[in-house]
Amino acid sequence: MISKQETFNLSPYMALYDLIIPKDNMLRQINELVDFSFILDELKSKYCLVNGRNAIPPIRMFKYLLLKAIHDLSDADLIERSKFDMSFKYFLDMAPEEEVIDPSSLTKFRRLRLQDMNLLDLLIQKTVEIALEKGLLLSKMVIVDATHTKARYNQKTPKEFLQEKSKNVRKAVYQLDENMVGKFPEKPASNEVTEELNYCRQVVEAVETQSKVAQIPAVKEKLNVLKEVI
Repeated sequence: MISKQETFNLSPYMALYDLIIPKDNMLRQINELVDFSFILDELKSKYCLVNGRNAIPPIRMFKYLLLKAIHDLSDADLIERSKFDMSFKYFLDMAPEEEVIDPSSLTKFRRLRLQDMNLLDLLIQKTVEIALEKGLLLSKMVIVDATHTKARYNQKTPKEFLQEKSKNVRKAVYQLDENMVGKFPEKPASNEVTEELNYCRQVVEAVETQSKVAQIPAVKEKLNVLKEVI
């Protein structure tokens, strides 16, 4: 059953947000000025309105995916960061002490509620449009770039998409471990997606077995994104 609105939060720790999150924080500004009720309008037909257990509010689930698009994180890393990043929790309308969802919930939400990535792209684009109308993001183009990139996924070939993700991994590794130069596999010369997938798997294996920086967050996050798509 759909939860039509967020529950009013009576947590005694809510005042922490005013101490921790600056007024000009991008996520805080978006959360306070953008009315996300359009998410309910778009998704209400995909929920049962009267029967069943209360589902996690669709606005919160969408916000998780918006954070994922902005920061280019895997599901697992997104949820892990949401545990301790107070700007994430504030954006998600959660109490500081509230438990986050399991990463598998994002998979179910995409499959059962969104059903195709085109709808997610449209919802993200709508969010950006509303934010711009409110005068936000004009000097903070990172979210615009990130969400536009997300919206362009369907315009990229699968090979180009895989190339981008493997390149992000190599770049992150090289910045921290110069000894990895020359240790990555040779890039495929053909346009076959299967060869690109195999190359990506070899990149993952090379980082996990030969690099000393695989567990550093700057590398691990990019690596997890690549692993998620292959």
